[in-house]
Amino acid sequence: MDGAVWAGMPDGAHIVGACREAINVDRADLAAAATSLLAAGYRLALVAGHDDGDSMRVVYLFTAGPPDRRFELRLRVAPDRPAVPSLAAVSFSASRFERELHDLFGIVPAGHPSPARLVLHQHWPEGWHPMRSDAGPMPPMTDENKPYPFLEVQGPGVYEIPVGPVHAGLIEPGHFRFSVVGETILTMKARLWFVHKGTERLFEGRQPGAGVELAERISGDTAVGHTLAYCLAIEDAWHCEPPEPVRALRALLLELERLYNHTADIGALCNDVGYGIAHAHALRIRERLLRLNRTVTGHRLLRGAVFPGGACVLELPDLSEIESIAADLREIVAIAMSNSTLVDRFAGTAILSRDHAAEIGVLGYVARASGLDLDARIAHPYHDTPTQVSVPVYDDGDVLARFNVRVDEVDASVRLITRLLDDANSGEVTADTFDRTRPHGSGVGIVEGWRGSIVHRVEIGRDGRLTRVKVVDPSFHNWPALPIALADTIVPDFPLANKSFNLSYAGNDL
Repeated sequence: MDGAVWAGMPDGAHIVGACREAINVDRADLAAAATSLLAAGYRLALVAGHDDGDSMRVVYLFTAGPPDRRFELRLRVAPDRPAVPSLAAVSFSASRFERELHDLFGIVPAGHPSPARLVLHQHWPEGWHPMRSDAGPMPPMTDENKPYPFLEVQGPGVYEIPVGPVHAGLIEPGHFRFSVVGETILTMKARLWFVHKGTERLFEGRQPGAGVELAERISGDTAVGHTLAYCLAIEDAWHCEPPEPVRALRALLLELERLYNHTADIGALCNDVGYGIAHAHALRIRERLLRLNRTVTGHRLLRGAVFPGGACVLELPDLSEIESIAADLREIVAIAMSNSTLVDRFAGTAILSRDHAAEIGVLGYVARASGLDLDARIAHPYHDTPTQVSVPVYDDGDVLARFNVRVDEVDASVRLITRLLDDANSGEVTADTFDRTRPHGSGVGIVEGWRGSIVHRVEIGRDGRLTRVKVVDPSFHNWPALPIALADTIVPDFPLANKSFNLSYAGNDL
């Protein structure tokens, strides 16, 4: 690690996994160490609480790349009065991780400027923290009919529009409170976690292989992305590196997942400005991709194809079929972009500036549409193709930029699949050996899912079972950017702006 980072670090860092170092810090060193890492170009990718029974820990994972670098700060806290110094002053992401940490573990972020609840709504009982080892059965809810306290914007002509949490159609629950003058949005506050499922707790006690079914269902449209991140974390803990055919097959499956999701979004964005015929054709193309997925893996959403140490497909995709599908989509995009009304609605709508995107810490196509060149396939490569990944970046930060990033990524995925097919094999491919003599340890997996970087961190006990799995979906980082982009946008453009972000409720509401 370079001297700029070490200038703020205590002594004692050691290697704990692939590209990963860790150091134990105390309360006095935490802020300086975190500030040094952020100044050296790292981002705060994950904060995980741990209840070890007789003590508690907080793990801060910072990542950077290329080259792939991962650094953990580990801080022990007393279980009777658990508290950590807040890093909110140096990292917006830290401020939200800390609120989550307080809700689930009862670890107080001392000095946090706004320590309101994040995960647990106001009717969850005070003092009950579900991830604590001594949490016990859930107590009765309190004041279930009490309204959630939103920030009220007052002034001449200001009124509120509440939307949700129950929405029309097949959409998960989220409540949006708009403060509006005329049709112009002054602010929008989102309230999520209506479907908090305790997913991370459900991993505990399972054998690593049995965690795959949970990883596949964290966010249903990201089965490959979350499962691959989970498997990479398990393999990091096992000190196992799958062979090239496994890595190629997994990367190929990830691009197939990117293709069908981006295709659906391209059509849905057209639909939100009333261009239904483009949406209908995009759904037709998406159906072709889903049928291709089923041919390749036996499942339309690509489940069952990735597991710790290996991957398995029924047959490799037909490259001519993929190229035909891509040409079909390009034709629909060309027709859509020739519609002046569509372009006018997309351009200049819901702008997220580069500065705001960087400050919030957004990921994926949201980041790349706002001028941030971020992609885990390059920063944290899980296959030997980082130089072959073409990452489209736009500077405008509006709906049109987020649309164009998706369009360009479809073409980039097709090019990458073409290269990957040379190294991939059908059937089941696995690593030859695992270090079963070292069943316990920690591991980190980082994957560029179709929405952005997914991070999983696992810990495996001496009995070979999972003791902790921490999951960070890119939507956790991207949700706070939506209200920023909506400022000065008109209310009728909310569905369009919302779809251009297309954030996951399930991936956020773990």
